[in-house]
Amino acid sequence: MSRGPAPQPESRGRTGGPRDILGRVNGPEIHVEFAPELLLFVPQARPAGTMKAATDGVSSLGHVIESLGVPLTEVGTLLVDGHEVPVSHVPAAGESVTVRAVAHPQRVPGAPLRFLLDVHLGTLARRLRLLGVDTAYESTDIGDPALAARSAAERRVMLSRDRGLLRRRELWAGAFVYSTRPEEQLPYVLDRFDPELRPWTRCTACNGLLREATKEDVADQLQGGTHRTYDVFAQCSDCGRAYWKGAHHSQLVDIVERAVASRGERRGSAG
Repeated sequence: MSRGPAPQPESRGRTGGPRDILGRVNGPEIHVEFAPELLLFVPQARPAGTMKAATDGVSSLGHVIESLGVPLTEVGTLLVDGHEVPVSHVPAAGESVTVRAVAHPQRVPGAPLRFLLDVHLGTLARRLRLLGVDTAYESTDIGDPALAARSAAERRVMLSRDRGLLRRRELWAGAFVYSTRPEEQLPYVLDRFDPELRPWTRCTACNGLLREATKEDVADQLQGGTHRTYDVFAQCSDCGRAYWKGAHHSQLVDIVERAVASRGERRGSAG
């Protein structure tokens, strides 16, 4: 998927992330090659995608990569001199490291796939809920420690543009959202994680499940014109919000149809 020139990622500091081991040591020097998708995080490796890095001879390869600017949430396979290694590998002098991007679709074992989004991704949260994807969202900035703790407690994949947040060790899982545009964010998340889609089953306001409702059930939320014009309603089982096929329904249908068609194409190509 072409995104064009990507905006620079956000970062609110490195609390909870790796210690800075680069730029102040003269330990073993290694050669690092990054996948093109990761060059957003390492401008010092542009345009060729390669750079040399001095390490301290003790820190793991995962620490080295994060110190260079790449969150480990975005790192796929690591190769050293052509052989796959874990992030715990301690690089030695002269090694050639290849850092690949996460493969799509990314599997997150151990829990049902569900998401947590930070305060900057409200539109993406509503669109994921529209598609029936379990999506928690914090509409106020509760801080990185609280977000990471909720991700761990509820086993949710943290979606954010904040690199500092994605470096926190207590996260259950995470992913960087590369674009600032919702129309690009949604296809990216769907392509990366391939979640099950159940459109029109969740409340876009609170993530609760929707149930069928009669006009009488939601009468107190309807203005005169709506009460006269519409007869089919749904209501959130958690917050009570009413839904009907109003003036903007066709726009929502377009979002749903594109997402469902795209998922069918991905499944077809994978088969």
